[in-house]
Amino acid sequence: MDEALLRSLTPGVLGILVRRGADFAAAEDAVQEALVEAVRTWPADPPRDPKGWLVTVAWRRFLDATRADSARRRREDLVDEEPPPGPAPAVDDTLQLYFLCAHPSLTPSSAVALTLRAVGGLTTRQIAQAYLVPEATMAQRISRAKRTVSDVRFDRPGDVATVLRVLYLVFNEGYSGDVDLAAEAIRLTRQLAARVDHPEVAGLLALMLIHHARRGSRTAPDGSLVPLAEQDRAKWDTAAIAEGVRILQAALPRDRLGDFQAQAAIAALHADAPTADQTDWVQIVDWYDELAHLTDSPVVRLNRAVAVGEADGPRAGLAALAALDEALPRHTAVAAYLHERDGDVVTAARLYAEATLKAPNLAERDHLTRQAARLNTARRSP
Repeated sequence: MDEALLRSLTPGVLGILVRRGADFAAAEDAVQEALVEAVRTWPADPPRDPKGWLVTVAWRRFLDATRADSARRRREDLVDEEPPPGPAPAVDDTLQLYFLCAHPSLTPSSAVALTLRAVGGLTTRQIAQAYLVPEATMAQRISRAKRTVSDVRFDRPGDVATVLRVLYLVFNEGYSGDVDLAAEAIRLTRQLAARVDHPEVAGLLALMLIHHARRGSRTAPDGSLVPLAEQDRAKWDTAAIAEGVRILQAALPRDRLGDFQAQAAIAALHADAPTADQTDWVQIVDWYDELAHLTDSPVVRLNRAVAVGEADGPRAGLAALAALDEALPRHTAVAAYLHERDGDVVTAARLYAEATLKAPNLAERDHLTRQAARLNTARRSP
């Protein structure tokens, strides 16, 4: 079963159901049921038109639910409007669905969570990790969002800022997680940039392009992570980096700085350095200061501590790290790295080992395990 195909088809199928009158929550439930049926039946009997098959099955599931729900009798005029068989229209509704999910009746955080779950294809656990909250808390937030929009008209799309936040999180999950969503996030952000003249849209597109340009060097042939300082820069996509820098340079002079532009500036400084040793860490710290002022994010301050450790020495980095909550994700891994830079390999090895227990994914856990083993082996060597 091609899970990537199912994920790519889901937004279009969902959009068709919404356009035909299904309320969003019911449409999402119907599409999920169709996906389950596809997983069950396609391996033995693959359809000639996968999208058309999903539309037909999802629509029937929606109609079944509509007939069974007396509270929705007012929708009975939809019952006889089942779409005809044959290929589904090739209409890309994905970006429009992002805006519809960012409905004014929802708080920005709820809108982002709902969109990531319903359209972005992320699991509740992945969304909870992005928001640094327990999975149960995020599940309740998504459920409340579904209830809120279940009876509203989707004729007032949400704001650009919420859609940008969703695209950013989808890209991050695609860039570092188990499901490849990065290219789709870039495609949608390009569409948004063509429609909306806003520096932060440009900033997000620049950020995505520069990060994505380094993707081919982020993992070794065996799948293990390769830290930025050790990556083969000859493998970076220089054309994508140049495009990202060009977009960023056009956005910054407009003097409407936002966090995506600041993040893109940091990424551009990394990409501009011919070698890791030539990275302009002083400028990067300055940009992290700007970013911390814009977002007040603990994750930003954690990354800033690493930059301070590179610019002013590991002890300065450890001092910056000491001001942060030790429960912060990757805090232990950063502490291990800075202690190793400071020459305290005993503490570094212990912290790397502790960090493996908190790693958000298998690749990162394996990387931290190898770091701990490397230091322990070096200590035992004569």
